[in-house]
Amino acid sequence: MPKYTLPELQYDYGALEPHISGKIMQLHHDKHHAAYVAGANTATEGLAEARAKNDFAKIAALEKALAFHTSGHILHSLFWQNLAPKSGGEPTGPLAAQITTDFGGFAGFRNQLTNAAMTIMGSGWATLAWEPVAKRLMTTQIHDHQSEMSQAAIPILVLDAWEHAYYLQYGPEKKSFFEAIWNVWSWPDIAQRFEKVRGLDLGLRGATDSR
Repeated sequence: MPKYTLPELQYDYGALEPHISGKIMQLHHDKHHAAYVAGANTATEGLAEARAKNDFAKIAALEKALAFHTSGHILHSLFWQNLAPKSGGEPTGPLAAQITTDFGGFAGFRNQLTNAAMTIMGSGWATLAWEPVAKRLMTTQIHDHQSEMSQAAIPILVLDAWEHAYYLQYGPEKKSFFEAIWNVWSWPDIAQRFEKVRGLDLGLRGATDSR
């Protein structure tokens, strides 16, 4: 059975300073993300054991744990690749054009995503996702790791709004973190993801109008 593994960062812990401290990056990656990897593997093993014993009394708890930990693993793996040293700025090309179409421009998108992160109740993520039915970009709040995400929407940029992502450096001033992170978005990575998903066709004929 395949095992989930913790991906290595493609840059040093301190490479995103001063916007994200090396100490936060080390704890966030080595402790928090690693815990989700371990939890996902444990839940997967629990389901395999349940199948072997034909005993599914704990299936609800196991499925909930699997969704939580696997989603946490996937979102963090994407988050690390969405970031890069000496990056930021604004996207160009087809991604920039789609942002203008769907949000009225980069400033509107930036404000919407930042406020999506700011208004999450408790722990969660704000995302830029491709919605393949209407074929548009949208921002989405994810509570914890796996709830409130529109079905079939595919995240291409994720912003971690859990306290462990910022509190050690920014304290209760989480908006300062949500503003600082715009200096380290890797738009080439995000644009590449956009190119991969924008041609997805779910075959749901009649689910939208043709305009």
